[in-house]
Amino acid sequence: MSRIGYVGLGIMGGPAALNLIAAGHELTVNTRTASRAEPVTRAGASYADSPAAVAAASDFVFLNLPDTPDVDLVLFGEDGVSSAPGFDGLVIDMSTIDPGRTVEIAAELSERGIGFVDAPVSGGEKGAIEGNLSVMAGGSESDFARALPLLEVIGERITHVGPAGAGQMVKACNQLLVGSNLMAIAEAMVLAERSGLVSPAVMREAVTGGFADSRTLQVHGQRMVDSTFEPGFKSELHAKDARIVEKMAAETGTPIAAFDVARRALERLVETGRGELDDSAVIEIVREEAERDTE
Repeated sequence: MSRIGYVGLGIMGGPAALNLIAAGHELTVNTRTASRAEPVTRAGASYADSPAAVAAASDFVFLNLPDTPDVDLVLFGEDGVSSAPGFDGLVIDMSTIDPGRTVEIAAELSERGIGFVDAPVSGGEKGAIEGNLSVMAGGSESDFARALPLLEVIGERITHVGPAGAGQMVKACNQLLVGSNLMAIAEAMVLAERSGLVSPAVMREAVTGGFADSRTLQVHGQRMVDSTFEPGFKSELHAKDARIVEKMAAETGTPIAAFDVARRALERLVETGRGELDDSAVIEIVREEAERDTE
């Protein structure tokens, strides 16, 4: 049994924390919206009133936060993890944030005697609940080895992809692939429904199992067919990730024309007040553009 802290108990963090409790670990948690901690505290976790208090009670601290400034605040702000007296454990950051800042965070924590692994994930809410997320981990060999037994509770495919920051770089690539695929699926769905010849559901069923198949088609494609956009992954968070991808592409001189279509659709969802919807709602943007083009 390990003493684990967990900060951030949203769609992904809550289920991951519950899986760690189910595996027999002792958890101390903190989250910005205290009510989100209730399922975890009912399962046996203790609630602390600050990230520093979480760190003081823990040997490992997981973070699952929305964006880079949130991670900075939780780690280095007033009552942040790094201010906990005597904390020299390991921070495991499962957020999706800027790779460049991640490299700096790892160095700053190292100067304070704190280990760090960036471990962003893919698999959505379903993967978090079932404990079969894909984990892209960056960090030193020794820090990764310390984190691995805990990551194996949360994920099914855990890959050590390189030094600190590499996990976030691979996650940016992941989001590029997912976003581009998501947009192509939305366009295919709308093409089918507007053809008047075949329903999107039948089209999806027909191509599943061939080269066009993907987990995105299976999961998000079904949401598009059903028009059920309760978030497994919010559009506003995917839009944030898309900005990270765009930044990395600009810094490396990499063309991302296919992904840029998805980025614009996600931004449009946020701009029109639909950022809380699942990212599969990009099909609504395709439908709206099709209607405008035929007016």
